[in-house]
Amino acid sequence: MNQENDYHESSRSKGRPAGWQWLAILLVIVASAVYFARQPGDGSRQSKADTTTENTEQRPVPVAIATTTQGDMPIYLNGLGTVTPLRTVTLHSRVDGELIRVAFTESQIVKQGELLAEIDPRAFLVQLQQAQGQLQRDEALLKNAEIDLARYQTLLEQDSIAAQQTVTQEALVKQYRGTVDVDRAAVENAKLQLSYTKITAPLTGRVGLRLVDQGNIVHANDSNGLVVITQIQPITVVFTLAEDTIPAVLQRWHSGEIPPIEAYDRAGNLKLASGKLLALDNQIDPATGTFKLKAQFDNADKALFPNQFVNIKMKLDTLRSATLAPSAAIQHGAIGSFVYVVKDDETVTVRPVKLGPTEAETVAVVEGLTPRQNLVIDGADKLREGSRVKVIEQNKSHTPAAEPTSHPQPS
Repeated sequence: MNQENDYHESSRSKGRPAGWQWLAILLVIVASAVYFARQPGDGSRQSKADTTTENTEQRPVPVAIATTTQGDMPIYLNGLGTVTPLRTVTLHSRVDGELIRVAFTESQIVKQGELLAEIDPRAFLVQLQQAQGQLQRDEALLKNAEIDLARYQTLLEQDSIAAQQTVTQEALVKQYRGTVDVDRAAVENAKLQLSYTKITAPLTGRVGLRLVDQGNIVHANDSNGLVVITQIQPITVVFTLAEDTIPAVLQRWHSGEIPPIEAYDRAGNLKLASGKLLALDNQIDPATGTFKLKAQFDNADKALFPNQFVNIKMKLDTLRSATLAPSAAIQHGAIGSFVYVVKDDETVTVRPVKLGPTEAETVAVVEGLTPRQNLVIDGADKLREGSRVKVIEQNKSHTPAAEPTSHPQPS
């Protein structure tokens, strides 16, 4: 029994660490505390970060630049327009009958007076013959009455006939003359109706799709007609401008100089035609705050199509000897529009500018710049006053031309 108790006591003694082991653990904890206490704290790390940031800010910022130039800048007004033919005609038959011939091809260019269709003329030929026969009959009666009148007048001079008979014969002659005049008008009307069986083009233009096929019976009161013809040479464009442009437009209009007009496609990239201002509307649309203008184009290459949507550029004036800068150099902020000018010491300065008209990638600078100054066009988001820069690219594509020719924006 005592041996068993001694055994259990010995086992518990073996499971507990000895005193020297506790001392070792305590020394390790103290050493670790001393080590971490000697490491740099957050303040030191912040100081190191500040030093790194300062070094980064002193590094030159890579930028691309372009040089300002001097040249003429055209001032345009932009508008949206619709191509409108000078004349649009829907052909109708003026007589009833069978359509026996269609002499045109769809989308064909036809000339004024050219035969387009024909109605069966036989019924109208019969009417003409009847009118001509009636005319011949009444002309014969008139001639006979005139002969009798001449004889009666001779007998009256010889006092061989009563005066009343002569007067009656004179009235009969006038009656026959009136009848002959009516017959002649009937003949002319029959000829006119016969001419209506041949339908000709009233103007030079392009025919559309055929609305009636050969063999159909057509009537003068048909609503659809036979075909539509539109005049495409010359052709007009009706476009709108904002009402605040009226003073400048009227000044140019009354000066006697007709403003040139250019028409571009829907995307504004392809030039379709060049023309001139034709007319101004006499009132402003109160619903939209715009007024209408009409321009005329020769349309020699038939590039303008009726009811086509186009972008209109009207050259109003030209800004002479202006300072031209790339649009990519213009920045906007609390001070308004400004640019970063690269100085000779490879630092930049902020320069406020006053802008004029814009032409594609080129803008006229009214105040703030002079020709042959280098402007930052790429990398400006990392710059501030006095920043050092490193020019990595001289982008010639952004250098403004002396005479811009691209698509303008309203000034």
